[in-house]
Amino acid sequence: MEDSQADAVNCQRCDKELSGSLSFAFKPPGGVPANKDSPAAGGAVKCLSCSLLHVPVLKRSAMASLVVGTILTLLNQGDLLLSAQWHNALYWKIPLTYCVPFLVATYGALSNNRR
Repeated sequence: MEDSQADAVNCQRCDKELSGSLSFAFKPPGGVPANKDSPAAGGAVKCLSCSLLHVPVLKRSAMASLVVGTILTLLNQGDLLLSAQWHNALYWKIPLTYCVPFLVATYGALSNNRR
């Protein structure tokens, strides 16, 4: 077996070869990795598209989006919501207010796990 094949790492989810491409290493479910010498340090290594679908990242980003989005919506649009003066712009402003913290939390999680 060649050295390049021995060092090759594939995405745990889709089995795509990750050499030279953007990849992310996630901790194992137990927390601290058992083997610090492995490429994923005992956890999962995933490509970008599979990392965006990593369930713990999605859950954490959704929770941050709910908390931060609700606070921002109440601060920015609270007077209009409480006075029942719904403008058409609210139909895109409120969902966007929740999308921004979701994207920021996801970007932060992925940049922290980049290999």
